Amino acid sequence: MAVVVSAPGKVLMTGGYLILERPNAGLVLSTSSRFYAIVKSLYEEIKPNAWADVRVTSPQLSRETTYKLHLEKLTLQSISLSDSANPFVEHAVQYAVAAAHAMCIDKGKKDALHKRLLQGLDITIIGCNDFYSYRNHIEARGLPLTPEALASLPPFSSITFNTEGPNGPVDGDTIKPEVSKTGLGSSAAMTTAVVAAVLHYLSVVNLPLSAKIQNEKKMVSSDLDLVHIVAQSAHCIAQGKVGSGFDVSAAVYGSQRYVRFSPGVLSSAQVAANGKPLEEVVTSIMKEKWDHEKIQFSLPPLMTLLLGEPGSGGSSTPSMVGSVKRWKISDPEKSQETWIRLAEANSMLEMQLKLLSKFAEEQWETYKFVVESCSRCTYEKWMEQASNPCQEAVIKSLLGARDAILEIRFHMQQMGKAAGVPIEPESQTQLLDATMNMEGVLLAGVPGAGGFDAIFAVTLGESGSNVTKAWSSLGVLSLLVREDARGVSLESGDPREEISSSISSIHIE
Repeated sequence: MAVVVSAPGKVLMTGGYLILERPNAGLVLSTSSRFYAIVKSLYEEIKPNAWADVRVTSPQLSRETTYKLHLEKLTLQSISLSDSANPFVEHAVQYAVAAAHAMCIDKGKKDALHKRLLQGLDITIIGCNDFYSYRNHIEARGLPLTPEALASLPPFSSITFNTEGPNGPVDGDTIKPEVSKTGLGSSAAMTTAVVAAVLHYLSVVNLPLSAKIQNEKKMVSSDLDLVHIVAQSAHCIAQGKVGSGFDVSAAVYGSQRYVRFSPGVLSSAQVAANGKPLEEVVTSIMKEKWDHEKIQFSLPPLMTLLLGEPGSGGSSTPSMVGSVKRWKISDPEKSQETWIRLAEANSMLEMQLKLLSKFAEEQWETYKFVVESCSRCTYEKWMEQASNPCQEAVIKSLLGARDAILEIRFHMQQMGKAAGVPIEPESQTQLLDATMNMEGVLLAGVPGAGGFDAIFAVTLGESGSNVTKAWSSLGVLSLLVREDARGVSLESGDPREEISSSISSIHIE
């Protein structure tokens, strides 16, 4: 029986750069774009051996990699002729199996685990189209830059490699071609999905079924916590550094207010390369005090998250972060002042959004009237929509959120100029200013570390469709992504089969 698990991509709305240091918080939204990991056995019968077979397939990349998993060392050894290995997948499998081993406290359970592994692991990985850029594909087909054009592509479309790398044309023998992405955290979502699927397949965790957690409010679960620890560890080691971890946390728990863990919890994993057995390493990590903070957060009702792809090329987050860190060291006084003001603006936006959610909960009709009224006009006319103090209070909160994002953008721009990196490049500034002046737009900004990747907007009521049309006229491709507060989930089946069956039923009707 195949196990199918999905994990969402993310948008870091506030907390860019600051989130790297405790106790700064960031608001991270999980999205409707999801990575799926499908795990099943390779063989019906057990094949006694000191090694287990593992096959990893990525249909979108037309890649298949086969491995041998050493049942004592718990390490993977590729036996594929082509260089198609993915370090995130490899570490996800190794760390998940090591965690399963660590959870087996008696010989009987360990023997049962070995028998399961000796049937082999057949792992298939697919990601929603929104993780990747299909802009060039749409333009090559002569289609308009609209969400409808994106929606016309087959789900889980094949991913084409860029024909040119950073140093000119790609030579397939010497330079690995790059895949254009939209900055939704594909590696974190993929790592989390693989870890969770393997752990669930090996009966180490019992994940909630997707349909049952649509309205689930609880984020705390020992099973989810284990998935989080293993996925964070595997992801950090695969990328060669201990990042803030907000992307993995969003992939596991969904939309949230996040404060990072102390990097020291992964010190044992960082020295694992020195020959320490992987099971010992993972056991040590699991015993550490993980001090990250996560508080459930999502956009207030009647608000929509939009993402747009300007098509001006992606950005290298690690190099931008490095430049900002160097600036902080070279000018500690100025940088500290900027960070304090940025943190204050982030807190102000968080406060206003929470207040708006409270208005929606306690005064729904008033809140609904105000949001729908403001969705039909630009911000200068919002206050004119109020006819009583309650409506005025909601509008003041909307305007307060708008002022906060402008303040955040100002300090991010200042930081970029001081550090010599394009956190909010001029082209993005013009686009965001134009977006902020459209009817029904509450927020607009560059997510995460900024740069030339996607831009985001938060719109009121039904105004989103007008924004996507306006973006299209400005050369911006509006993605199909929306906020989906769910984290990692067990799915009822292969999403490709579900899509095929739904298409078949449409044809029959």
